[in-house]
Amino acid sequence: MVFFSNCKINLGLHIIARRPDGFHDLETVFYPLPIYDVLELLPADETALTLHGLPIPGNKEDNSVWRAWHLLKQELPQLPPVRFHLLKNIPAGAGLGAGSANGATALIALDRFFNLQLSQKQLLKYALHLGSDAPFFILNTPCYATGRGEALQPISLDLSGYHLVLVNPGIHISTPWAFSRIIPSTPAHSLKTLTAPPPSWEHFVTNDFEPLVYEAYPEIKDIRNRLKAAGAVFAAMTGTGSTVFGLFKHPPDMPVFPATCFIRSVSLDTPLLH
Repeated sequence: MVFFSNCKINLGLHIIARRPDGFHDLETVFYPLPIYDVLELLPADETALTLHGLPIPGNKEDNSVWRAWHLLKQELPQLPPVRFHLLKNIPAGAGLGAGSANGATALIALDRFFNLQLSQKQLLKYALHLGSDAPFFILNTPCYATGRGEALQPISLDLSGYHLVLVNPGIHISTPWAFSRIIPSTPAHSLKTLTAPPPSWEHFVTNDFEPLVYEAYPEIKDIRNRLKAAGAVFAAMTGTGSTVFGLFKHPPDMPVFPATCFIRSVSLDTPLLH
């Protein structure tokens, strides 16, 4: 069985408070994108994970697909072994949530492969063990997110009619580094009712990490500026970076970016694959 594991962008990201458990309270809007990794499941004599495509840092045991398998295996020891093939098309550590999406997709895939009939509530509970944003990929619909990012409220936000360009410069932004430098604050404008059209977002949909990341890595700010100059009605960094996205009313004449950049251009009219 073959499954498609999409990524997301953050439309705004506000860090509101530091929590006693070491995490931060935040608010953001997650929006799913029709850009995919591919996960295949096959019967096997012993469970294995084979990786293809773009590199993934860390050990296999740290991979979210591997962790999803063992999470279910602990709860359901009767599960027979499987072989996973994961084709990585989306760069890791880019603020796109691809690793969390891989884990959430693995949970959905195992549920369907073995006809476990897990409820959405159960899948959300398991996904939270894989990452704060992993539950979003169980719902996979635009959501207003609070808490660590796991408290999700689906919202009516439709960006069909827009074209999206993603640019990742291949710079790794350390999430601990970014959070250690952020100063939590109450946002001037909440993202809870993100209903205005993207051209009006400039001073409303903000990412608290942009100033510190742009100061440390001005080439990332330059990408944002190039997208704006190319006609983007809104351009911003997603998550803690380093990916920048631009929203266009029409497919743009692409700016020239370094050959090392990961670039994707997609219509948001495209429905998600499942």
